[in-house]
Amino acid sequence: MSKVEPTYRWSRTEAEASGEIELWLESYRINCDCARFIEKQISANYADNRLNEQGVKVAIEKYGFDRVNRVLANTVTENKTDGRYSADNKKWAAGFNIPREENRYNYNYSVNSHPGLVDVFINQARKEWANLNLYDFKSCYEDKTDYTGKVLAVRPDILKDEYKTPADQLFYATGGFGCKSDSLGRKIYGVLLKDGEECVFLRGEVIGAVKLELIPDWANKKVAELTSGQTRKMEDLK
Repeated sequence: MSKVEPTYRWSRTEAEASGEIELWLESYRINCDCARFIEKQISANYADNRLNEQGVKVAIEKYGFDRVNRVLANTVTENKTDGRYSADNKKWAAGFNIPREENRYNYNYSVNSHPGLVDVFINQARKEWANLNLYDFKSCYEDKTDYTGKVLAVRPDILKDEYKTPADQLFYATGGFGCKSDSLGRKIYGVLLKDGEECVFLRGEVIGAVKLELIPDWANKKVAELTSGQTRKMEDLK
């Protein structure tokens, strides 16, 4: 996949307060470009009462999963009373945290093609996302009280598109105040299981502790190596 510009996830108001208005403006501009590009792809790939899936593949290749999903979710949210969007896609769109700016901002990166065709395009985009086989909330335990010593899954929207793989989501939490749900701290320290590099994530960037039956054998072996190494260090200190 070609390199894509990261999507700015915060509101214009938050961007102004953080001195990041230029980042917001650039991301907003690309959002609008993405919406217009999707319109062109829908037009170019619709024939004989069928929308070819090539259009969604080209859009994702050019703008990335996060931006395409964001633009499509925003489109549904802007038109949530339109019955031509399926109930399932409306529920999907509601799961995105898209800041509600003044109406003219969000409206400008709403896809203006026929809603029925946009709904089909959304189904195709969701299919492409599902094909990534990423960990989600259903893959993790509901108990989020303490992440210490557990294999966690990073939210996929935190990862660049080239790293949106199940293997790149997994890391072993070694500590940090963010591990405890009742702590004011947010940082979780750990080790990426794919390559063994140390890492740190904020608690909000983590989906949860992955269910044991869903952790692959290679990851369990990595955890065993890490924990045995920690045990040896503790014994050396005695």
